[in-house]
Amino acid sequence: MTATAAEQNDRAPRGGHPQRWLILGVICLAQLTVLLDNTVLNVAIPSLTTELHASTADVQWMINAYSLVQSGLLLTAGSASDRYGRRKMLVAGLVLFGIGSLAAGLAQSSGQLIAARAGMGVGGALLITTTLAVVVQIFDDTERVKAIGIWSTVNSLGFAVGPLVGGVVLDHFWWGAIFLINIPVALIGVIAVVRLVPESRNRRGDRPDLFGALLSTIGMAALVYAIISGPEHGWSSGRVLLTAFTAIAVLTGFVLWELHIPYPMLDMHFFRDQKFIGAVAGAILVAFGMGGSLFLLTQHLQFVLGYGPLEAGLRTAPLALTVVALNLTGLGARLVPRTGTPATIALGMSLLAAGLGAVALLGREGYGGMLLGLVVMGAGIALAMPAMANAIMSAIPPEKAGVGAGINGTLAEFGNGLGVAVLGAVLNSRFAALVPAAVGAASLPVALAAADGEEERQRVTDAFASGLEASQLVGAGAVLAGGLLAAVLLRRAERTDAAAAERTSAPAESS
Repeated sequence: MTATAAEQNDRAPRGGHPQRWLILGVICLAQLTVLLDNTVLNVAIPSLTTELHASTADVQWMINAYSLVQSGLLLTAGSASDRYGRRKMLVAGLVLFGIGSLAAGLAQSSGQLIAARAGMGVGGALLITTTLAVVVQIFDDTERVKAIGIWSTVNSLGFAVGPLVGGVVLDHFWWGAIFLINIPVALIGVIAVVRLVPESRNRRGDRPDLFGALLSTIGMAALVYAIISGPEHGWSSGRVLLTAFTAIAVLTGFVLWELHIPYPMLDMHFFRDQKFIGAVAGAILVAFGMGGSLFLLTQHLQFVLGYGPLEAGLRTAPLALTVVALNLTGLGARLVPRTGTPATIALGMSLLAAGLGAVALLGREGYGGMLLGLVVMGAGIALAMPAMANAIMSAIPPEKAGVGAGINGTLAEFGNGLGVAVLGAVLNSRFAALVPAAVGAASLPVALAAADGEEERQRVTDAFASGLEASQLVGAGAVLAGGLLAAVLLRRAERTDAAAAERTSAPAESS
């Protein structure tokens, strides 16, 4: 069977699709809904504990089932969209996400909600990979950076406003409403996608790599689970070590399998491209800094500065608002052609590191210093994230756009989890070293409850603030080093490509 003309257009025509901006709005709405569900459940934990009689373990699985399934399936979902059609997979993702949301909203037990969240994760994986692949297809080279910037803005906005949206909904409705609001969005999305989004797929029609899909799903899910459970159970616990060993073994098997089959789901030769490696390194470190910093910021605002949950959520908003404002004005998109991708990434990562440092050094005494850090962090994310996503996607052939989006999503999940795990470990070790021995350092609330007198409680709070400062400075250093490394690799790759282009053009000119 031959592909249709629309399916054969792997690259966007000059000027892009005539309805590209309307299509971008539709897929960004779907993307926002998926990302909100990564964090929206956190504010419903008290209601779930009371109404579903959920245990602590149940609540953890309600949260983690979504992210585990989603992160495990990203590469597989991206490969499926390349092979079977990106519009088909976008519709399938919206339908699965809508059905999962309905089941979650009507769940009567913890087990039902966990299963529904896992189903939502399947739909979320299809949506995250397919939306970016469609952006690459419908925009030409002149507008792609700006479009990816808007897409990245939705990513940042989704993670930042999830708790705020959840809090507003729970003030007026029961906990199930936070899932049921997804259904009309999914319905509108399906209708709009069918009417507007052109079909595109890999016209070569490689055989499906089913075994590679199985290995990548198991390996990534095990890796993310090890990162999630490490801070709770201890990095040396048998559960974490066994899961981490399983992840390493399975992912090693996945790499070896992909290297020795003629139709790999993920072409390992991508990792020989310095441009691709530089973008990958930077993407992990941006996600590391953002995921770890948001994890620390909420604790800083509540435990050190004394704000309530809603007040703390509102005070993190300047980070997201800065990202939104700068990306919607197209600052990053204008900067890339003028200064180049490496310089833009280096500047963005340096600003992100400076913002983390400002929060650590100036935010301890009050919100003013933290506000400055949040704005600077937002500026860094607005510059670095679109440039790196574009670098990853441009290093991959357009017929593999779905796999490229899967790689980008996997790196974000991995970096977020790594940021929480590493910076959380630094916080805990510093807190344990400074807290009074008589109190113990199981956690800040436990240590405060065990403290004898106001003076000792103040020492415990100071120890926790010192731990936060140390972990934020470690994050700043890692982000700065990663940004400079990514910029160097990308600059070297550009010089190599330019030299190769000169060598190929020289014979043609002499003849």
